Amino acid sequence: MNVLGMMDKQKVVVLWFKRDLRTTDHSPAAMAIAHGLPVICLYVYEPELLDHPDSDIRHWRFAHQSILQMNQYLHTFHQRVIECYGNMLALLNHIQLHFSIEAIYSHEEIGVGISFERDKAVAKWCDHHGVKWIESPTNGIIRGLKSRKNWQNKWYNTMQSAIVNPDWEKTKPAPISEVNYTSFDLPPVFKAAVSKKVPLFQPGGYLHAHEVLQSFLQNRIWQYSSSISKPHESREGCSRLSAYLAWGNLSIREVYQAAAYAAEQYPPKSRQIQFFISRLFWHCHFIQKFESLCSMEFENVNKGYDLIRNERNEFFIEAWRNGQTGYPLVDASMECLRQTGYINFRMRAMLVSFLTHNLWQHWDTGVHKLASLFLDYEPGIHYPQFQMQAGTMGVHTIRTYNPVKQAKEKDPSAIFIKTWLPQLSALPMPFVHEPWEMGLQEQIKYGVVLGADYPKPIIDYKSSAAEASRRLWEMKRQRAVKDNHADVLQKLSLRKTEEESTIKKQKSVDLNFKLF
Repeated sequence: MNVLGMMDKQKVVVLWFKRDLRTTDHSPAAMAIAHGLPVICLYVYEPELLDHPDSDIRHWRFAHQSILQMNQYLHTFHQRVIECYGNMLALLNHIQLHFSIEAIYSHEEIGVGISFERDKAVAKWCDHHGVKWIESPTNGIIRGLKSRKNWQNKWYNTMQSAIVNPDWEKTKPAPISEVNYTSFDLPPVFKAAVSKKVPLFQPGGYLHAHEVLQSFLQNRIWQYSSSISKPHESREGCSRLSAYLAWGNLSIREVYQAAAYAAEQYPPKSRQIQFFISRLFWHCHFIQKFESLCSMEFENVNKGYDLIRNERNEFFIEAWRNGQTGYPLVDASMECLRQTGYINFRMRAMLVSFLTHNLWQHWDTGVHKLASLFLDYEPGIHYPQFQMQAGTMGVHTIRTYNPVKQAKEKDPSAIFIKTWLPQLSALPMPFVHEPWEMGLQEQIKYGVVLGADYPKPIIDYKSSAAEASRRLWEMKRQRAVKDNHADVLQKLSLRKTEEESTIKKQKSVDLNFKLF
């Protein structure tokens, strides 16, 4: 196309939504509007990401629901987020045929390798076409961070800084009628899937997010510390904000400041809120780890552990993935995830522990399965946590979760187990926690025949845990692990003095700062 043709095109800016599906506290949106040109708001379902093994339709349904709520609000300003299906570069080229894109605004994405490669391709496209791409930091995460020194102070400063709400009244929508997006329409099967209502899943959207936040801070906060480790009680007592944070229906800063305000208004809540705010900090701490060492998506953080867990037992892996291990709390957690997309943190840690320690399988045999099941899948948390629980960072205490002990302590009445494994609902204590302790007559009496109605344990949890602990502690003493130890600490860990400062700050964080 000749230069004169390019000059005749209307100039626009593109606002590219990713995991930031909200209309508030959104720097890219504020800057795109302030740019003064018509704004094209985009969300792109990219086949490469949809086909990734960590993906599931539950994720894209949540995103679609979020966009529907955004568009209800944006309709007032004659603006909307256009949902497209396809390759981002192809879409940009298509828009460039009709408009002259002057700038792209988005948040920095802390994603997987595929999204990183996509971003590099988009950056190259922008350079070629003379388009400015302005990316804003996400939730206090710092790209290209060389040292963790003072990172936590910077994070707290970000959380206490002013909320950036776009002035949507000043938005200038681009004339959509001039661009035919038909070739990027959602395929009918995909559109039907993301439009399907699934009652047991949390619905996406900023309105739902704010409802959950308010119900937590006003009422459910009292149950927080007492229920956080319990699989059944945590479904109500925990904040249940994780999916809304993962998909950006709320920013961490919005939640932080709402929590601080709630504590200021009603001081008796302060202790519970302090505990909750500390979780917000560690949430971002792990994402910063992943941003600083994204190779952990593909390989052990500490290369010394490349020497172990290289044998695969497909029977073990499939039994774990399908909730057929013969350990009720493990299997109930898997079934609950399958049906609802959520379990609490301790049960997540137990699932990873059982796979990597008891079954002695490599963490990569389960990392994608759980990612696809978690409605709140956040890559920056998922991979560091998985490797930490698997013990392959080499700098943490080795944690082996006893599935029977956890069941008896955290689900003593077996409400969680019986809810998600109804085939065990007739079993009395203690058999519901340890069905293998039943004799044949008891199995017939209660209608649960092991091997037919419910699996026999696929492994002895006591001996397998002891062997895993022995091998992992032995590895920690090996030269290959020790040689990588200092490097891991330098890249990923807060220094001891900084950890102490962080803990102290969490205990004394000023909850009376000025709210904007």
